[in-house]
Amino acid sequence: MDQSRGAIDKLEVRKERGLRIRCCATGTLSVGLFAATSACIPSFGTPSAAGVDAGGMETASGEAGDSSRSSTGTDAQASPCSGSDGACGSPNSASSSSTGSSSANSDASGSGSSSATSSQSAVCQDGATQCLFNGVQTCIDGAWSDVTPCPATTPSCSAGVCGQPSSCQVAINGTANCGSAADESCCASLDVPGGTYYRTYTNSGDGGTGEADLASVSGFRLDKYLVTVGRFRQFVNAWSNGYLPAAGSGKHVHLNGGSGLVSAGALGADGGVVYESGWDSTDWNNTSDVDPTTANLTSTSCGGVATWTASFGNQENLPIVCVSWFEAYAFCIWDGGFLPSSAESEYAAAGGNQQLEYPWGSAAPGAANEYAIYDCNYPSQENCTNGPNVAPVGTTALGPGYWGQLDLTGEVSEFVLDWYTTSYPDPCADCAYLTVTPYRMDRGGSYMASATSLLSTYFDGFPPSLGSDAIGFRCARTP
Repeated sequence: MDQSRGAIDKLEVRKERGLRIRCCATGTLSVGLFAATSACIPSFGTPSAAGVDAGGMETASGEAGDSSRSSTGTDAQASPCSGSDGACGSPNSASSSSTGSSSANSDASGSGSSSATSSQSAVCQDGATQCLFNGVQTCIDGAWSDVTPCPATTPSCSAGVCGQPSSCQVAINGTANCGSAADESCCASLDVPGGTYYRTYTNSGDGGTGEADLASVSGFRLDKYLVTVGRFRQFVNAWSNGYLPAAGSGKHVHLNGGSGLVSAGALGADGGVVYESGWDSTDWNNTSDVDPTTANLTSTSCGGVATWTASFGNQENLPIVCVSWFEAYAFCIWDGGFLPSSAESEYAAAGGNQQLEYPWGSAAPGAANEYAIYDCNYPSQENCTNGPNVAPVGTTALGPGYWGQLDLTGEVSEFVLDWYTTSYPDPCADCAYLTVTPYRMDRGGSYMASATSLLSTYFDGFPPSLGSDAIGFRCARTP
């Protein structure tokens, strides 16, 4: 099956707050089984005396390491999860059970600082804990231990303790009852180990051809579920009480000594590397870009089909739609994470170097809503005539991706960090395309799209200040 990318045609002009465009190339993208050496996953070792580890991660001194990271590489890519609930993660995934006052805490995004100093003598009080991104270190014999990653179901570290991100701290419908048994945190976030893959490929289930646009991605967490109405309602409450993202927030602070993703193809005035800038509080903290009111979230200009309701109701487990790119980004920052890059999003859908045709493999998606919600098949092929043909997040029992995330294609397309481009920039090592164009990129198809849009390689573009009833999002997080 070919994936279209390259020449652009018009998608029908819906009553969305802008013109949606679709990648529909004359060329082909491919899928194949790729077994190249995976990229090195940053080590979470004991902090060095200098206060940084080899990967430039924040340590007990709270300082960032050198932006040139050592990489040794590995030939093995982590296996997919095998648990019945699809929860994947490091084998060392239990949070620390020790207690005590931490001498160096960080916030949920891992961007906080530490007051401890490294020396040959004791640098911490035994039993104390601190966060290293979304993992916990415990003080043992006067020194900080190796990091214990937070579990998938309590993925956010704050003040040395693993817990729920901001949007799931209130246990209600749409925050605490996701999954097939309706008993899992809707903020569950699963480990995606780093590696290398091709962004362009074609696969019909028998290997692939046309691999191109090699990219390497460092390990990160990607939320298991799309952001629900219930979770977004918590953000709207915070925004209504004055919350706005801080300048520079929302970066991939675990990369390049805290500088974040590389801006692919861009050079600074001095000819050096350009990194992601994070949230622009000067230009974006306004109601033109961030204005999640009921009027906007239910506007007919977004397509006439909304999942948001003015008050708590029976749609809290549906994916939120009709949000702008800015609102999606602001939500993820408030929730302790960030928007994934296009490369990260596709990497998860492709299963990394597995180069999967669809996130679940090569089985045909069918029309029974087992693998994906698409083509107006949900709930019973109603042709999108009776409201949003979306399902509660995670409905597709056979559709988990390689690392356990659900609805990576279908249901709703997902905003990512990158600006839209018809050709991938090369090279790409922890990169995003951050050169301004008229559209931000969204990946994966929606409930109204055809089976072609379910391919792991599929992407579109959409005006960032507008919303669509076919676009939602999910957040990524530090490891």
